[in-house]
Amino acid sequence: MNDQNTESSTSTATPAAPAIPSRPEESIAPPIGQAPMTRTVSAPVPPDAHGWWWGTGRRKTSVSRARIKPGTGTIKIQITRSKFKTVDEYFTEQRDRRDVASPLRVTQLTGKLDVIARLDGGGYMGQAQALRLAISRALKNYDPSLEGVLRDHGFLTRDAREVERKKPGQPGARKRFQFSKR
Repeated sequence: MNDQNTESSTSTATPAAPAIPSRPEESIAPPIGQAPMTRTVSAPVPPDAHGWWWGTGRRKTSVSRARIKPGTGTIKIQITRSKFKTVDEYFTEQRDRRDVASPLRVTQLTGKLDVIARLDGGGYMGQAQALRLAISRALKNYDPSLEGVLRDHGFLTRDAREVERKKPGQPGARKRFQFSKR
């Protein structure tokens, strides 16, 4: 008799509420010996009033502010309010030109987005790497689904290495004055 009561009570139970849909998740390969992790994809950031997505990048003492917009694929460096230079005119080293274009190449958006950047401080290599970070952050705001590709290539990680400070009583950060025993 108890068996019939339990069967009838389970059939009259109310069904569970439907699950609330959550943000889409992408799986990340776990390190050896750890459980798999998931990365949530955030909602896209809307462009500013003029239709640009912004990103800021820093490297050593260089600061770069980049803005992107769908267009013909030009990358320009803003020198003054009305004067611009192309990447080929601004950066003389091929390594620096590759650094600047690498986030667009990795995400397969070369020729689809216009990039305008302001650079300040540092040397050419630091400016190129700061601009790479700024473009990567702007791309992440433009399309959050690109974050995984950019992060896998290390384009969203800020290089924290800085120049070590000079110490008092020494000629440099590590250099010492000659030691005299007598």
